[in-house]
Amino acid sequence: MDKKKQAITMIKNKMSSNSYMSYKEIAEITGYHPKYILKLKKEIIDGVVTIEHGNKNKKSPFALNDEEVQKIISLYSRSHVSIRKFCKFYSKRSYSCIYKILKENGLLD
Repeated sequence: MDKKKQAITMIKNKMSSNSYMSYKEIAEITGYHPKYILKLKKEIIDGVVTIEHGNKNKKSPFALNDEEVQKIISLYSRSHVSIRKFCKFYSKRSYSCIYKILKENGLLD
């Protein structure tokens, strides 16, 4: 069972008097901090508790868009410089980021 689901179930049991464990014991069993257990309790009372993280399935705001990837690929394929010099020229992204894009698209050995 997922830790958060287990914690929610244990808190609900405690709130309905089906369990005599303290919130500290629930925290120790689930591995959460006691303050987080109390936060979960408040969310259960307010009816806003969620199992899934709020940022799940969202793209990072720092992720490369397809246009920039294509721009990097076309610029590098037209150039005849080393990847180090190309990274200095295209200074918007890090060496590792550019290297990964070029490697995935078969432009590097």
